[in-house]
Amino acid sequence: MDKFESFTITTQTEPRRRCRLEQAPLLLLHGFPQTHHIWHRVAPQLTEAYTVVLMDLRGYGRSSKPAGVAAYAKSAMARDCAEVMSQLGFDKNKFFVCGHDRGGRVAHKLCVDYPDRVRAAMFLDICPTLAMYEATSFEFAKSYFHWFLLIQPAPLPETMLLANPRKIAEAFMGGRQGDGINIFAPECWEEYVRGLSDPTTVESMCNDYRAAATVDLEEAREDLKRGSRINCPLKVLWGQHGIIEKCFDALQEWQKVSSEDVSVGGHSVDSGHYVPEQVPDVLVSEIKGFFAV
Repeated sequence: MDKFESFTITTQTEPRRRCRLEQAPLLLLHGFPQTHHIWHRVAPQLTEAYTVVLMDLRGYGRSSKPAGVAAYAKSAMARDCAEVMSQLGFDKNKFFVCGHDRGGRVAHKLCVDYPDRVRAAMFLDICPTLAMYEATSFEFAKSYFHWFLLIQPAPLPETMLLANPRKIAEAFMGGRQGDGINIFAPECWEEYVRGLSDPTTVESMCNDYRAAATVDLEEAREDLKRGSRINCPLKVLWGQHGIIEKCFDALQEWQKVSSEDVSVGGHSVDSGHYVPEQVPDVLVSEIKGFFAV
């Protein structure tokens, strides 16, 4: 665990021993409503080439869960990432970052706010938050209803999630791909259900989304206004069977928030939303090919 600013961020390095500073560092960031467990099929395949760092984002898993919406601004969560990597000894060399879902949004802000720290980035199954909210359509709102539910004032969404966490997890997470919850390892699934069963974690998750619909949008507009964009190599992967494929031009949207000299690459993969758990071997191949060392 790494402690700073009175917060504790839970991290794990693979393999579980002293960080090997001679290896290229790779930071992996999870999404909602998950934890670093999403990488359990991916991380072990990467340890020969990278020092792999897994984090529980603030508000999730065993990391601290500060109160208030502002605490979950992606700028604050990106600062956590920068601090963690510094405390692990990666303060003088750049690192790679791969983020899924909410973790991808944190990684986006990390690239913008700490351009001297990020060597290259990969985002999984997302478009920029500002672009997704501004282009809201019926199809998007129907599929991503939680974006609009979780931003409602407390305690409405918290009460609804906590009423039957396991059933909600089964319906929500299982409903995003044809194989249902079978794509999740049982022990990881229980971690996700445990998070959805904890009132403090659920409050933090809702504040994460509330921040996304308020302070994050304000910061995104300000970044674009002052020309703060992604300056590192960027690759984007998204599920063929998800909302990004249906409603957005992912490469175009990410190019808009990247510098002109940054070529954004990427493509869809044969997956639903949970790319790291549904097609881990595909993702490993993409990571090794893009994060060349």
